Amino acid sequence: MAFFLQASYWGLQTFLGRCFLFQPASTCQKSLVLMVDLLSRDRVKGLPFTTSFQSALPQNLKGVHMLHKSRSGSRDRRKVKMQDSCWEENEEKSLIPPFSAGAAKQRSEIQRTPTDMGLLRRSRRHDIQPPEKPLNAKEWQELRTQLKLDTDFEVVMLRQMVKHKSSIDVAKSLMADVVLRNGDVRYNSLIVYLTLCIQQGQTAEFFDIYDIIKLKFKTLETAAYSVLIRGLSGTDRWREAILLLKEMKKFTVPSKGCYGHCIKAALSNQDIQLALELYHEMVAENIMPNLDVPQTFFDTSKGTQDDKFKKELLGMLLSFRENQVYPNEALMQSIKRWFESIPGEKWTGHLTSIENGCGCPVCNQVLETIELSEKEYNILKEKVMKDVMQGNNTFRNTTPQELERFQDFVKSRLPYDIVIDGLNVANSIKKLNKYEVLFDVISYFAQQNLRLLVLSRKHLMKGFQTWNGNALTAMQREVDFFFTADVTQDDPFLLYATLHSGNHCKFVTRDLLRDHKACFTETSIRHLFFKWQRGHQLMLSPLATNKIIFMPILNYDTVVQTTGETWHIPYDDQRVERYSYEVPRKWLCLQRK
Repeated sequence: MAFFLQASYWGLQTFLGRCFLFQPASTCQKSLVLMVDLLSRDRVKGLPFTTSFQSALPQNLKGVHMLHKSRSGSRDRRKVKMQDSCWEENEEKSLIPPFSAGAAKQRSEIQRTPTDMGLLRRSRRHDIQPPEKPLNAKEWQELRTQLKLDTDFEVVMLRQMVKHKSSIDVAKSLMADVVLRNGDVRYNSLIVYLTLCIQQGQTAEFFDIYDIIKLKFKTLETAAYSVLIRGLSGTDRWREAILLLKEMKKFTVPSKGCYGHCIKAALSNQDIQLALELYHEMVAENIMPNLDVPQTFFDTSKGTQDDKFKKELLGMLLSFRENQVYPNEALMQSIKRWFESIPGEKWTGHLTSIENGCGCPVCNQVLETIELSEKEYNILKEKVMKDVMQGNNTFRNTTPQELERFQDFVKSRLPYDIVIDGLNVANSIKKLNKYEVLFDVISYFAQQNLRLLVLSRKHLMKGFQTWNGNALTAMQREVDFFFTADVTQDDPFLLYATLHSGNHCKFVTRDLLRDHKACFTETSIRHLFFKWQRGHQLMLSPLATNKIIFMPILNYDTVVQTTGETWHIPYDDQRVERYSYEVPRKWLCLQRK
């Protein structure tokens, strides 16, 4: 809550003067309305507030595949090309691993139909175009009446000015009109106006409004601190931003943005010790900085001979590894330049891509395997049992009795080589009959003499029997099936059977298991789970039309890696859109000659 203090006549006159107003404001000040809900929404309205295998043709499954071919041969020939059981590859060279950057977007674009395209329209809030020049009181009133935004007009309009990068003079005319109408300017209006001042580089105007705010308010809320810290940190009054950060810490943990602005201010003014103190402070609070912060560190320290500072920067790279942080191209280039500038060490950096199954093409260094160690595997299995299988979420759509029945079922049958999410696989290629898809996937693995478990729901079994009961009966002699109730969530069963089969076992589903990864409270366990998932999950390629094609699994881990003489740093290609569960495909190779 912010408390109102009477503004000094000098402060108000300064503000009015800068708004080109030549009459005093009303001496009868109105109470300020602190609209916290509006300020919190500022963070999401676009305003710059700080907080940002290729398979062989499936063989016979002891005669079952011939039944399938006989059945499909009787169909209308116009449909054979679309639904034939022998799937044909389409543009295999464009296959990328399912968790590589851009894979999800590519899959969505391939699977999108013309009908889908027409449904991808997003509803957007009406975009108000601010005036291009200052308005007088009458013109502002006409605009208020036209837009029907009497209550929040100035706040909405100021936000639009920030969005459209309007001239500061237009905003001044609005603020002057507000003072004439109300005798004062509301708190949240001042904060958004400050944001526009920062955006437009109006430092003197920012200082004047900042001084007025200090006079009028005893305390501020988080959004205001963020704006003020941002505005002050880039000026010669940057140490006031440090003081505001300390004041902010009395009632909350500052955001990564607030810390970042102060750290960059300290580095810009050669106070490296202060910058390091603030960096360690935020890391101790488990706050990972925005990428522009380490970039500033690396840029500031080019050519440094300070071994302590060098150790700090190498520690930042190791923290990227620990927290699975991927530099963008700007940070990557800063890291490259820093290494190459270290006196006497002769580092050279090259940008590269690393093919599956190969070492780095630049230095021939083999990257770390994606496979978990025995210790890591046992830790993950124990955590999955505790947090996923035995957690409250497991029994939301199932019963303890069904889970016990499943555990008894698989206990005498383990280990498996492949565990298949039947319903998910059946529905993975929309253009094909789902029972044909599932049949061909099972046949593909079974003809390799692999131990299979197919998990599915009872309604799929009934549909399968209707489609071809003979095929299902024949498969059940070679493959284990477990059918759950139709409301049961299959994923915990999939995880249990796969993990208890051993580190060699793979699972087949297109589900990314994000909900289950979120069950883990420890960051290290989430990283172990994602690493295991990337090394064990098989997905059908969306490019497949008439042949089984699985997306390749990378056999190396995508994290920062070092041998002391080499560093390999995965980074985000600015041309490729990467989702949070994906990993980059580009690498920076650094080698000391």
